[in-house]
Amino acid sequence: MSRAADWLDPGRSYRNAAFIPGSEALPALWAEAAASFRLHRPPQELAYGPHARQRLDLFRPEAAPRGLLVFVHGGYWLEFGKADWSHLAAGALARGWACAIPGYRLAPEVGIDAITADVKAAVTALRPLVPGALVVTGHSAGGHLAARMGCADGPGGVARVVPISPLAELAPLAATGMQKTLQITESVAASESPARLAPARGTQAHVWVGAAERPAFLWQARVLAEAWACPWTVEPGRHHFDVIDALADPASALIGACLDGL
Repeated sequence: MSRAADWLDPGRSYRNAAFIPGSEALPALWAEAAASFRLHRPPQELAYGPHARQRLDLFRPEAAPRGLLVFVHGGYWLEFGKADWSHLAAGALARGWACAIPGYRLAPEVGIDAITADVKAAVTALRPLVPGALVVTGHSAGGHLAARMGCADGPGGVARVVPISPLAELAPLAATGMQKTLQITESVAASESPARLAPARGTQAHVWVGAAERPAFLWQARVLAEAWACPWTVEPGRHHFDVIDALADPASALIGACLDGL
């Protein structure tokens, strides 16, 4: 591809790894951190459906939980699983909250609408298990799914959603190479883009994104914040892959955005 053609390629806007030095080493580091955390804080694994990926990990604090934070992982609806992100439960647990990380079926086995249904089923299954407020956060494609849980057609009973670097308007992704796998039709973009949907009454929202992210992700975050008339935070110095690290820190502003006041 020529340099000019590369600049005109719509997929360039969503290639995070190409613009983050050392990103090729990150999956192994995430896996190591998650495995170490699970070794010392084994979760309760629960099924919310018959498929092998319809499982969730529930981490409980030492004392009675103050509420439940659900974290939905990203990966463009194409990759990763619940066990890859266990270490991100640390911040909520240190604040006395339970933390659940659901798995879900991936594309191309199912479409984005079915993935949304998986996460909705997981959140619905979790609601009676932990008393107190229910908060849903998620990153990238998981940010999309977290936002969907805050929509009027979501599971209900969600006190707050904090989409991190969310994909809030899906139409631009149909112009990228991922379209061959994701198959985002006009109807899917209309029904699955949180920015086009009404937020649930009574559910708070706060959009989070890193200042050093690709411009497309800054645009996506702002589109959702504007559509929902909710606050959004652009965190200085954070790129797409380290913006979620703060979930492991109970004193971080990101954990505060998720849990403070509930």
